[in-house]
Order: sequence, then C-alpha cells, then structure tokens
Amino acid sequence: MTLHITEAEVRVALTMPMAIAAVEEICRKQATGECVVHPRRRFELPGGGFFHYMAAADYSGGHIAMKQYTYSRGKVRFLVPLYAMATGDLLAMIEADYMGQLRTGAATGVATNVLSRPESRVAAIIGTGGQARTQLEAIAQVRKLQTVRAYGRDRARREKFAKEMSARLGLNVVAAESSAEAVRGADIVTTATTTSSPVLHGADLAHGVHLNAIGANHANKRELDEEAVASADVIVVDSIEQSRQEAGDLIMAFRGDEACWTGIKRLSEVVAGKATGRSSDSEVTLFKSNGIASWDLAVAVKVYAVAKEKGLGRELPFWNEPA
Repeated sequence: MTLHITEAEVRVALTMPMAIAAVEEICRKQATGECVVHPRRRFELPGGGFFHYMAAADYSGGHIAMKQYTYSRGKVRFLVPLYAMATGDLLAMIEADYMGQLRTGAATGVATNVLSRPESRVAAIIGTGGQARTQLEAIAQVRKLQTVRAYGRDRARREKFAKEMSARLGLNVVAAESSAEAVRGADIVTTATTTSSPVLHGADLAHGVHLNAIGANHANKRELDEEAVASADVIVVDSIEQSRQEAGDLIMAFRGDEACWTGIKRLSEVVAGKATGRSSDSEVTLFKSNGIASWDLAVAVKVYAVAKEKGLGRELPFWNEPA
C-alpha cells in the first residue's frame, strides 16, 4: 500500500548527512545517464499563484518521483509522489516542505565540498529563513567552520538566527549589520533570500571565495549583481536547461550573450570527475542552484526506506487489486 508520510515524520526520518550522501550519489548517476531529470514547469493561477511540477527517474535504482507544489495566497504546499519503476506502484506520498529545504541545503553542501577551498573557515549567509538554516547546516557538515556572519534585513530576525544557529551547530554565528559586512573576507558566501534585486555585490568579494546562490529561481529575479557573476572563474549549475529558463542571476548578467553559456558546468559532472571545478586557491567559484527533481527523488527514497523500517506513515488504499 501507498504510505502517506507527513512533514513531522520526514523530520524524524531524514538527517542532513543522509541528504548530502543521497544528493552526491544521484549526481553521480546523472553524470552516467542512470538518472534523467525533467526541468521545472509552471502554470500561473488566477490571483497571482502558481502550480509547479518537475520529475526525475533513477533507472539503476528503480524509482521515479515527481515534485509538485502550489503557491497561492502567500502559502506554499509541497508534495512528492514516489513510484516503483518495475511495477508502477505508488510507494509514497510525502509532504515535502522540510524535505525540500534539506535537499537544497544538501546540494549546496555537495557543491561546497567540491568547489570551495578545503581550508575555508569563514562563511557568510545572506538570508535568515528556513532555507538559510539548512544551507548553513550543510556547509558546516563539509567544512570545519570557525566563524559565520549572517545578514538579513530584519535586525531582530538576524540576531535570533545567529543565536539559534550558534547553539544548533556549535559555531560562532554573529549577526552582521549589512550584506557587505557579512561577505568581506569570507571564504564561502551563500545567498538564500526571496529578493528580486541583488543583495550580493562583486566589489565585496574576497579572492578565492566560493559562492552559492540558491534563492532566485525566476528569470527576472537575482541575488547577485553582474560584477559578482563576472568575477566567477568557474560557474556550476544543477541543470543548464533549467538555468537557461529561470536562473535570473545568470540570465540578467549574461545579457543575451550565448557565448557566456558555453563554459557553464554541471554539478553532476564535477562531482563525478568528468568536469573540472576549482583548479587554484585564487579562483572564484559559483554554484547557481535552481533545485532539480533528482534531488527530491534521492531524498524521497531515503525517507521511504526509513519510514518502512521505523513504521512511520499511514497506508492509503490506492488501486487495490480485486480479490
């Protein structure tokens, strides 16, 4: 029978180390063609809302998953159906808000591990919401951070974020007074905001910095200014096809110049060693994350396995065969 797995049960079943391992594994499968991804598509809804959907198939693992979610009246609702490829059975319906935050953070962890300098110790995070929390958690998993500087527009929220994340990660997380203050001298910089205009400026970046830009996934939204994008010696994305449709950070910086896309690399190929990432400590590297369905598939399989093992979820009698 199909398992319905709730948000609360996902929190029990999935950890960040599990998510990072799952995303790294699925990246390697993408690089070999074992996993195929369909980019995100959208329907605009009356009143300014959206319905989004994206899918992935892991042929070697034998699973298919779709991520679908609505945005309406200020609320977002996420759902991941997971199927068995061999039988077509719907294995699980997973509530996927927290799972999505974890998989996005995990992808940043994977990218940071292969692109940032191994001795990186100072990180900056721009944004103080749920996504920022899992971003920082993932980065702390792959690098031995000593200091984190956090900035968000609301002073009370950024101070609360710094206090909570210091306790959660056992790190010195301090609230910065500006984006520039947070970023200057940082080895790793991550943007996780909902802004439509740049919050990260190239003039503030240190040599050898690694950037993760994860917040903007629409063609007319960006977190990085043109100088920040231009400063990157290496640009890596999760999906070139999806980036050409919705990575506003790149679309607006490239200004329609097709030649700019020719050097873009896929995270899956860098992870698998098929493409070169960082080649010197002085290079600036950029990972532009849009969020792809293979990551949802990878963590959904882990959640389902743990749910079965621990007796989580409740059975839904879909497509019962007649006696």
